[in-house]
Amino acid sequence: MRGIDELGDLRGQRVLLRSDLNVPLDGDTITDDGRVRASVPTIQRLTAAGARVVVMAHLGRPKGAPDPQYSLAPVAKRLGELLGAEVALASDVVGESARKTVAALADGDVAVLENVRFDPREASKDDAERGAFADELAELGDLFVSDGFGVVHRKQASVFDLAQRLPHAAGLLVQAEVQAFSKVLDDPERPYVVVLGGSKVSDKLGVIDNLLEKVDRLLIGGGMAFTFLKAQGYEVGGSLLEEDQVETVRGYLDRAAERGVELVLPVDVVVAADIAADAETAVVQASAIPADQKGLDIGPATIELFRGKLSDAKTVVWNGPMGVFELAPFAEGTRQVALAVSEVQGTSVVGGGDSAAAVRQLGLDEGAFTHISTGGGASLELLEGKELPGLTVLES
Repeated sequence: MRGIDELGDLRGQRVLLRSDLNVPLDGDTITDDGRVRASVPTIQRLTAAGARVVVMAHLGRPKGAPDPQYSLAPVAKRLGELLGAEVALASDVVGESARKTVAALADGDVAVLENVRFDPREASKDDAERGAFADELAELGDLFVSDGFGVVHRKQASVFDLAQRLPHAAGLLVQAEVQAFSKVLDDPERPYVVVLGGSKVSDKLGVIDNLLEKVDRLLIGGGMAFTFLKAQGYEVGGSLLEEDQVETVRGYLDRAAERGVELVLPVDVVVAADIAADAETAVVQASAIPADQKGLDIGPATIELFRGKLSDAKTVVWNGPMGVFELAPFAEGTRQVALAVSEVQGTSVVGGGDSAAAVRQLGLDEGAFTHISTGGGASLELLEGKELPGLTVLES
C-alpha cells in the first residue's frame, strides 16, 4: 500500500485524514490520550509538507445523530495541545460549518470534523447510503490518508468508501501496525509465544483457532482461562465461565496436544467473594477454587510459570489482561506478565484494547515494547487471519 511520500507535492492540498481518536472520557476529561498521541506523527508529517489537514474520527457509539456527550471537542483541544497549534473544530460533519472550516484552512493548518458517527450513513450496511456520505466527505478534500488502525476492520464510509473516491495512502501509524503484525504473523522468530487474556473466550475463538497452527506456546489467563479449566474437569466456583464454549475449548486442548503446541493455563489464582477495591483476597490452586469465590487474577505461581515460558521467546504477542487490573488487588498478574513481555529479547507486540490501556494505567514503560497496537478489534481480526476492508481498499 502507498505511503504519504507517494502522494506527491502536498502543499496546498486538502488531506482528509481518518484517525482513531476514540478515547475514554470522564465528562470532558480524557482519561487516556494514547490514541490522540499516536495520531500526531502523521499529522505533523502532513502539516510539515504544507498540507491542509482535515481530521475525521469517531467517539463512542452515538445513535447516528448529534449527541453532546460524544462531541470531539475535548479531543480537538488535546490535539491542539500536542501539536502546539490551534485546531479548529467544525460543529457538523459535512454541513455548512464543515465547509467553512475547511475553506478557512491555510497551508499547514489542522481542523477536525465533528464525530463522523453523528451521521447515520457512516456505519450503514447499505452501500449506496455509505457511498453518498463518502461523496459528501470527498468534496471537502483532495486526498485521503487512512491512519485510524482501530477502525480498519470496519467497512464504513470514512474508512472504506472514501478510499475509493480519492487518491489515497496509509498513514505512518497504519503502516507501523501492518508492519508489526506482518512480522509476527508471517515470519516470526522462534520460540513464538502468544499470551491471551481478557474476560470471554468467545471473543478469542478465531484467534486461538488460527494461532494453534502458528505458535510454539499459548499462555491463557484472564477470565477466559476458567472455561479452559472447566474443560479440564475443574470446578471454577463463581468465576467467569462460558458453559457453551467448554466443548469447543476441549477441542482446542486436544489440537494443541496433537500439534505439539504448549498450551499453558493458570496453576493458581487470586480469588475473592466480590469484585471490589477493598475485597478480601486469597490465593488458591486452580484446581481448588471455592464455590463461593471468584477467580479474579492469576496467582504468584502462575506468574512465575508464565515468566519462565516467556524467558526464551524471540517473538511475543500479548492480547488481554490477566485479571481485573483496574482494581489494585487484581492487578499484579497483568503487571508482571506485561513486564515479562517487555523484557523479551526479540519482538514484543501488545495487541491493543485493554492490554494497551493496562500498560499505561500501570505506569509501565511503553518504549520497552516493540509495538503497542492502537486497535483492539482490528488487531484481533489480524491475529484471526482475516482480511480487513480498511486495509485491502488501500491496496487498490
